[in-house]
Amino acid sequence: MATTDKASPRDRLLEAAAELFYRDGVSIGVEALCRSAGVSKRSMYQLFGSKDEMLAASLERRRPWYEAQITPAGTMPATPRERIRYVFERIAEASVTPGYRGCPYLAVLVELKNPEHPASAVARVVKDRLRGFFREQAEQGGAADPEVLARQLMLVFDGASARAGARIERLDDGLAARTADALMDAAGMD
Repeated sequence: MATTDKASPRDRLLEAAAELFYRDGVSIGVEALCRSAGVSKRSMYQLFGSKDEMLAASLERRRPWYEAQITPAGTMPATPRERIRYVFERIAEASVTPGYRGCPYLAVLVELKNPEHPASAVARVVKDRLRGFFREQAEQGGAADPEVLARQLMLVFDGASARAGARIERLDDGLAARTADALMDAAGMD
């Protein structure tokens, strides 16, 4: 784990939660989390109140890092099509790294199955932001129906991420990006 002895108990818990929830799923026990973080259960409950709150805080803390990994910064790449394609190229790269388990936010939504859970709320924000990014790029690229294209791209993103995370599919052959290209072509994007 990437935590250090100098990190606060809160930071150590959030790092342990991010690592363990992603690797083992949200059903990981409080004892295992606390042991991994080197923090007592009492301290954890003083800091977060519940495991659910800690999961939500961990996901929120990782959100900027995750979004920076998959979406282009600033004006790079130049065209809306290239910016959408960039997202699919990033997940293709990530999918072949050791320990890749797919999109952590999709995994939380699937595992929890509870839209009222605080972690589900954080995960939905991340997924909605990505759909908004796709819709904005589709609008700028002249897609006939930007909202439909954004939804289609989300289906490809989530499906590719889930299949690669389950080691059913490899994405390093460009299949997800080519599928996104086909959808953009069909939508009339430049």
